[in-house]
Amino acid sequence: DRVLVRIKDLTLEKADEEVWVRGRIHTSRAKGKQCFLVLRQQQFNIQALVAVGQHASKQMVKFAANITKESIVDIEGVVRKAYQKIGGCTQQDVELHVQRIYVISSAEPRLPLQLDDAVRPEVEGEEDGRATVNQDTRLDNRIIDLRTSTSQAIFCLQSGICQLFRETLIRKGFVEIQTPKIISAASEGGANVFTVSYFKTSAYLAQSPQLYKQMCICADFEKVFCVGPVFRAEDSNTHRHLTEFVGLDIEMAFNYHYHEVVDEIADTLVQIFKGLQERFQTEIQTVSKQFPCEPFKFLEPTLRLEYREGVAMLREAGVEMGDEEDLSTPNEKLLGRLVKEKYDTDFYILDKYPLAVRPFYTMPDPANPKTSNSYDMFMRGEEILSGAQRIHDPQLLTERAKHHGIDLEKIKAYIDSFRFGAPPHAGGGIGLERVTMLYLGLHNVRQTSMFPRDPKRLTP
Repeated sequence: DRVLVRIKDLTLEKADEEVWVRGRIHTSRAKGKQCFLVLRQQQFNIQALVAVGQHASKQMVKFAANITKESIVDIEGVVRKAYQKIGGCTQQDVELHVQRIYVISSAEPRLPLQLDDAVRPEVEGEEDGRATVNQDTRLDNRIIDLRTSTSQAIFCLQSGICQLFRETLIRKGFVEIQTPKIISAASEGGANVFTVSYFKTSAYLAQSPQLYKQMCICADFEKVFCVGPVFRAEDSNTHRHLTEFVGLDIEMAFNYHYHEVVDEIADTLVQIFKGLQERFQTEIQTVSKQFPCEPFKFLEPTLRLEYREGVAMLREAGVEMGDEEDLSTPNEKLLGRLVKEKYDTDFYILDKYPLAVRPFYTMPDPANPKTSNSYDMFMRGEEILSGAQRIHDPQLLTERAKHHGIDLEKIKAYIDSFRFGAPPHAGGGIGLERVTMLYLGLHNVRQTSMFPRDPKRLTP
C-alpha cells in the first residue's frame, strides 16, 4: 500500500522514514559486503546502500551489484542522514538504506553511450583525456541522450516556454487557434515547400500558419496565437536551421499603429524570460554546468532600434553595407555584440526594415517608400522572430505581389481573404527551438529539438 516517493522529495525532512522509490540504476559499485547504487529520476539522483545485515544477505548484495546500468528498479528502504555530503548526487544530505530491491525492466549490458560521458563538458574531456559524446552519436541514440540531466533540464525549460507563452497571451485576451498543416498552395508564395501526395492531386506542408491567422483576424477574433509544427524545405545545414520546427505564432488587430503589436509581442517575450528566471533556476543551473554561459539579459521595456541605426552601428565597426541591404548572419551576430556592449541587453528589436528585403505582403512605410512597417527580434545576436504589419488592402496586395513576380492565381485565396473588410493587423512567428537555444546560450538548435529534422536527418 506504500506510495512511490519522488527522489527530489527525499530530503532531511524524510530522514528515518520508510519509502518506496522507482528509478534507473545510474551506477553501481560493490565494496566487500556492501554495494553502493546511484538511483536516478530525470535530473535528480540519490545514493542507495545495500549492506549485509538484517534486511540484506550476501546474495542480495551480489544481485544488486550485477543489475545492469539503466535498468529500472523499485527500492524499498529507509532514508538516512548522510555522514558527509554525497558529491555527484543531487540529494547530498541523505542516502537510501535498501531493504528490498526489485528489477522492473532490465537494460542490455552494453549501452551505445555512457551518460556520464554525455554530460561531461567538452573542455574537461579535452583536458583530462576522458570521453565526451559527439552530436551524431547523441542523435542516433536520442532515447539514451534524453535521459541525461542536461537534456532533461533543456526540455523541461522548453516546456516552460510554451506554458508561459500560453499563460501570457491568454491573460492578454488572445485566443488560441489550430491551423491546417496540409495546404493547397505555398504559404508564403515561395519555393521552399515540401510537396505531399494528396489523393489525386498534390498538396504542401505549411511553411507558416500566417494565412489562417490573418483569416481569423478578418473574422473578428482580434487577437490570436497558435503553437504548432512549421515545415521549411530549405537545404540549410547550419547550427540554427531545421526542416521542421515548432512555431509560436501571434497575430493581432491594432487601432492606431503597428507598434501596438510590436510592444505586445516584445512584452510577451519579456514575461517568458522573467518566468524562466523565477521558475526554472534549477534547470538553468543544470545546463550551465555542462554548457557554461552568461545569464540572459533583457531590458524592460525592450530596446527598439530602427534598421538604419543598426546599419550605422555596423558601419562604425568597419562593416561596408548599403542602406537597403539585408543583414547577413555574421553581421547579425556582430550587431548583437555591439548592442550588448552599448545597451547591456541580449534581447532587442530592429524596426523599419528596407521594403526591398521583405515579403510581398509587408506594409510599406507610408512616410518612406523605401522602408516598411516590419521588424525582427533578436536574442544574443540571432533572429528569433520575423514580423510585420500585413497589407490588408487587396488592391495594394495585388500590386505588391505583381512587383515580386508572384503568380496571382497561386495566392488568390490569400488575396480574397481581404475583400470583405479586414482590420489593420500585424504579427510574427517565433521559433521555439531557437528561443530555448539562445536563452540557454547553447550552440546548436539540434540540442533543443527533441527529435530534430534537417536535410540529413529523418530518424529517429
